[in-house]
Amino acid sequence: MRIVMTGGGTGGHIYAATAIADRICEKHEDAEILFIGTTRGLERELVPQQGYPIEYVNVSGLNRKALWKNFGVIRQAYIAKKKAKETLEAFAPDAVIGTGGYVSGPVIEAAHSLGIKCYIHEQNAYPGLTNRLLERCAEKVFISFNEARRYFRNKDKLVFTGNPVRKEFFESDRAAARAELCIGENEFVLLTFGGSQGSKRINDAMLDVVRFYHDMRNIRIYFVTGNRHYAEIENDLKGRKLEDGNINLIRYLPDMPKYLHAADLVIGRAGALTLSEIMVCNKPSILIPSPIATRNHQFHNAMAAANIGAATVIEERELNRSTLIREIERIRNNPELMHEMGDACARLIKRDAAEIIYEELKLNKPE
Repeated sequence: MRIVMTGGGTGGHIYAATAIADRICEKHEDAEILFIGTTRGLERELVPQQGYPIEYVNVSGLNRKALWKNFGVIRQAYIAKKKAKETLEAFAPDAVIGTGGYVSGPVIEAAHSLGIKCYIHEQNAYPGLTNRLLERCAEKVFISFNEARRYFRNKDKLVFTGNPVRKEFFESDRAAARAELCIGENEFVLLTFGGSQGSKRINDAMLDVVRFYHDMRNIRIYFVTGNRHYAEIENDLKGRKLEDGNINLIRYLPDMPKYLHAADLVIGRAGALTLSEIMVCNKPSILIPSPIATRNHQFHNAMAAANIGAATVIEERELNRSTLIREIERIRNNPELMHEMGDACARLIKRDAAEIIYEELKLNKPE
């Protein structure tokens, strides 16, 4: 059995694809998986790390500000589609699965023109342009939020699967994670991060949070700054003599499952991957959507969680010392609310998303 996965640019597209690929390989020992991505996206690094081969095509997104530049983008997409077609003919896959990002466009279109079954997965509550355009090529469209239904035309193709996350998130729990990190049962753990590169706005607000909670009994803060901002934050804390005590400053967090399971409250962005991982771990959260995300899709993701009571939302324009600390205190001092928010997480996502997608693919079952 041969399957092509395509998608890239962000971790959300890539980790969803690798989670689906992992499940297919678990079910079929003879499965051969090939990824098709771009050299500019995170897939160049992440896909080989996950143990999968990858081929590349060169494609870019549309320029919405300088429309005249799109002539080159269109020509590039035509060349990418031609190269993708050659790769598909050589590999001869049984199906092609796209998880979003610009690269999915030419690959899915090439596969559709060859008569290969195509499927797409949309991680966000507000679907990306690529997946909306590819709906016509897809046998089925897998969605992670029910809110996404309104943006697709053919409702019969839609299957609510949730967003597949890495299996590592199911291999730990709160007790095990806390034991490994030497966290006491009665400690309140706050975990904050702003994506792989970090967020200056969130970091600046968190400096005030650190000052407020520094050395406060039974509170521990894991403050993930991102690579770009670590030195600046570290120097600020040292200058104020706040670097010790209950503050754990972290540049980058490779073991997200462990820290999420250990946390009581999470502060972060609302990318599809981040949100799904938080929800799978049943963690109350304060979400601060990135205002520069395409079509403001992080705000739509965050509101999907807020509307069912799993999270609260602070828009970046409203983010300051008082709003963030006030919200942390409101949640921290209300154990019943925290419990309700944790329980609500299960209503937003499906823990077996990868399995649901696998079953919907209707691949030939191994004997």
